Amino acid sequence: MTELSTKPYLVRAIYEWCVDSGFTPYLSVVVDEHTLVPREHVKNGEIILNIGPAASRNLSLGNDEIQFSSRFNGVSQNLLIPMYAVATVFAKENGQGLVFPKEMPKLQANPAAHSGKPTATKHGEAKSGPKRGKPSLQVVK
Repeated sequence: MTELSTKPYLVRAIYEWCVDSGFTPYLSVVVDEHTLVPREHVKNGEIILNIGPAASRNLSLGNDEIQFSSRFNGVSQNLLIPMYAVATVFAKENGQGLVFPKEMPKLQANPAAHSGKPTATKHGEAKSGPKRGKPSLQVVK
């Protein structure tokens, strides 16, 4: 059995503590090709995001990624942050929170899945790399 990371649980805990205390929760995110954020707001490969209830819609603090919508210069944008990219979660008002060690993206068992090249499946149809979006269930016969 693989060991679960404590990081997503700690991010959720600091988020809840901020909201319960009347503070504004912020994330510091290291941006890479898997991070979906407005690039014009990235500085030195990093972006600071307000994830408070007043600034975000449909916030999902999952175990592998964080998803939400937010407005930038009046335009609503969907954001997706892989959990490994979260560097810090903190309260804006007092700076209290947690700093996480730098992580590398988790590689899947099939390295071709990250190369962007299609891979063959059991029935010969082409399968591309990992899909983004809402998770779904599939019936396997």
